[in-house]
Amino acid sequence: MADSASERPQLTYWHVWTDDDGVSHQTRCQLTQFEQESMGGDADPQWNNRLMSAAAQIMFAELPVGWTGEWHENPQPQWIVPLSGRWFVETMDGTRVEMGVGEVSFGADQNTKPNADGHQGHLSGTVGDRPAMLMIVQLKDEQWIAARPDALAD
Repeated sequence: MADSASERPQLTYWHVWTDDDGVSHQTRCQLTQFEQESMGGDADPQWNNRLMSAAAQIMFAELPVGWTGEWHENPQPQWIVPLSGRWFVETMDGTRVEMGVGEVSFGADQNTKPNADGHQGHLSGTVGDRPAMLMIVQLKDEQWIAARPDALAD
């Protein structure tokens, strides 16, 4: 495999974050620092991006059809990947993003402040007539609480 920066894979994800005024936003970001390495033994090299190192909890959640997660903050900084179905995230700035299988979101909207409508954090829910199965990786390290997109920049 060639190790050219132009040939490195990129992964696009949505980063949910909080600004200095306590308002949540979503920014489309890219992971670009992939390096070729073997996972061990005689395995061929593959592209890996070792982004974060922290204690974590892995959860799988099924959101039923019509499920709504009323306005709330992410309980921990967390990576969320839909495995089936579709879901949405709407942030306090009015941005609504719908995601399907394999699309990635990083939720770090801790420390938001209620707006005039009492909204704080984000609104989320299922889209369509199928449940959404999500894989969630919650980070336990406090350094990722309210992490902004530049904290993950390559």
